[in-house]
Amino acid sequence: MPINILAIESSCDDTSASVISDGQVLSNIVSVQTAHADYGGVIPELASREHQVHIIPVVDQAIKKAGIKKSELTAIAFTRGPGLLGSLIVGVSFAKSMAMSLNIPLIDVHHMHAHVMAHFAGEVVPPFPFLCLTVSGGHTQIIRVTDYNEMEILGQTKDDAAGEAFDKTGKMLGLQYPAGPLIDKHAQKGEAKFQFPISKIDKLDFSFSGLKTAILYFLRDNVKQDPDFIKKELSNICASVQKTIIDTLMIKLIKASELTNITSVAIAGGVSANSEMRQRLIGESTSRGWTYFIPDFEYCRDNAAMIGISGYYKYLNEEFCDQDIKAEARLAF
Repeated sequence: MPINILAIESSCDDTSASVISDGQVLSNIVSVQTAHADYGGVIPELASREHQVHIIPVVDQAIKKAGIKKSELTAIAFTRGPGLLGSLIVGVSFAKSMAMSLNIPLIDVHHMHAHVMAHFAGEVVPPFPFLCLTVSGGHTQIIRVTDYNEMEILGQTKDDAAGEAFDKTGKMLGLQYPAGPLIDKHAQKGEAKFQFPISKIDKLDFSFSGLKTAILYFLRDNVKQDPDFIKKELSNICASVQKTIIDTLMIKLIKASELTNITSVAIAGGVSANSEMRQRLIGESTSRGWTYFIPDFEYCRDNAAMIGISGYYKYLNEEFCDQDIKAEARLAF
């Protein structure tokens, strides 16, 4: 009998369900919440209410698309954290209830661990050990991966994440949330003509709070001189900010490779969909002799397939959890 894992992801504002069979993705359904665009960011209470509306139809669609019956499920994997507590509770509660009704095991998954494991959802997978630069709205990490369930954080953000820097910059520029893809789009038409500071924080850690402040003051001072400055220079501002963020990420990734002598390098998380991020990784790999790995676009954003892949390998190790497990907004890696 195949090992069929139903996976549920509800850490932020996307409700997702997936079915993984013997490590292969049979379905991966994502319901995107659009209501947050009006507020310039995710509203936690609104997000949790939307999850309650969407979780049943999303799970039902994932099972039907996979072509299996609920009775053929082997286990249920879910995102325990980190994330928005209200959103997590919806997914965790649903997973626990469904697992109890079917009398099958529960598997809790760390959200950032799952972003790394997204690389095993496709056909081309990285060899162990490899480095993974994981960049999302809430996290920025460099991780040494030595096995499916063995990972070590080598460096991480000490304050704001790279994805947040993109989104907060977009808000300052008057762009709709989420701003990351829009900045990428505008940047392709512009020139990185403006200079912004790159954090000098020690070791392999990151910091983006200073960059956000520098951008704020830069825009304030230039708009004082010319009220139409942002409109006139939007593409160039986006190109300059994007280059600074990517430069910051790549400097640390290069250093991590040099310190560990690991030349298999991957990126993951929402920012791994950024076109310049991908181009820079390919360019550095060519010049440095790295082997690079980039996930398919559907596995960059929050999705349940990555939760299911993580759950599958935890299932093989019999790493199950009890029904009394709770969602954790701040969950240690």
